[in-house]
Order: sequence, then structure tokens, then C-alpha cells
Amino acid sequence: MNTTYTLDELCALSALPKRTVRYYVQLGLVDRPEGETRAARYFQRHLEQLLTVRRLSGGGLSLDRIAAVLKGDIDAVIEPRRAPGTVEVRAHITVADGVDIQIETSRLGIGPEQLRRFAREVIALYERIQQEKPDEPTP
Repeated sequence: MNTTYTLDELCALSALPKRTVRYYVQLGLVDRPEGETRAARYFQRHLEQLLTVRRLSGGGLSLDRIAAVLKGDIDAVIEPRRAPGTVEVRAHITVADGVDIQIETSRLGIGPEQLRRFAREVIALYERIQQEKPDEPTP
């Protein structure tokens, strides 16, 4: 059986106000309901779309970027929101003068020895690139 929802039910399930749901429909982030006004019916896909938009928006993506993600034009890269007072430990690797890498070690999931190996490999790659001749301009 295909469960249907009224706008009120959909708003309660998604924890979004009616105005926001209507706005998301207007923008095309959520499919239009079947029927109009009080007879409008929403389905599970509408709820899933709303929850996806809410999750992406909560992750800091703009509505334009969310639209691109939903169309498949770009991947969603969500930076977690950090609460005030959050402490982060980062590794700072200097590859060369003007070339630095910052790594959030708590999210990377590798140990100190792997991190040192990563640094050695990046530095070696940078040095190889520096030794190559610049590409010849093509006519």
C-alpha cells in the first residue's frame, strides 16, 4: 500500500514548517504533490526528498548547491558544523616554501607512521614535479 500524507502530516514527519515545504516545492527541490490546495497528497518520496534537503542544508550547503546535488551535477561535500569550543587537532605539513597541507587527523583515520609516510610521498611527488621541464607551448 502506498502511504499518503497531508501537508500537516508531512510537516510533522519532516520537522519543517509548511512555508518551507512549499518553498522547496516551488524551487523544484521537492516534487509537486498530487492534487492541489487541501486535496494535495504527498508520498514517501516527498518525505525522503525533504529529509535529504534538510540534511544537506543542515550540513551547510546552499539551496543552489543542493539543487545541483539532487540533479547529480555535483557531489555533496558536507563540512560538519562545529560547535563553539570544539577542539581540533591538525597536522601541518610543509611540502615546500608556500606549499602546505593541513590534515584533520581525527577524521583521517590513519596513525602517525602512516601520516609520516604520506608526508614523505607528497614531498617526493612535489620534488619530481619541480624537476620536470615545463610543458612546451603548443602552436
